[in-house]
Amino acid sequence: MVQRNLHTLDTLYETDETAWLEHTADLARAGRLGEIDALTLAEYLTDMARRDRREVYSRLVVLLAHLLKWEHQPERQGGPWQATILEQQRELRQLLESGTLRRHAATVLTDAYADARKQAAAETGLARGTFPETCSWDLDATLADQGEP
Repeated sequence: MVQRNLHTLDTLYETDETAWLEHTADLARAGRLGEIDALTLAEYLTDMARRDRREVYSRLVVLLAHLLKWEHQPERQGGPWQATILEQQRELRQLLESGTLRRHAATVLTDAYADARKQAAAETGLARGTFPETCSWDLDATLADQGEP
């Protein structure tokens, strides 16, 4: 019976991931741990952690690129840039409530800045050398909501 249930869960994972998650959660709540597809669950959880790390990195790049554009093109400062900065700060602050993701963000800040610098140059048409080679903000300063960036 357990083998049949594992096969059903495996099929469910392939056809309807959300249903598989809900069913797996129901099994865990019921204490029916032997019926859970542990290998698929472990793979799924690993993928979720990877996805969270990618999201933090991506949001950092967007935020840093907009901060660079804001700083180096004051004549183009406006609502859309400010809105993007505030949105990315808000989303990152929420994600970084996790200590693991906060440590990840601090670790990848230098790499994210390098990508943001390239992005800002591409979006503005300014030479990459216009933007400082090293990030002048630490993580807390990057996330600080100071009204205007």
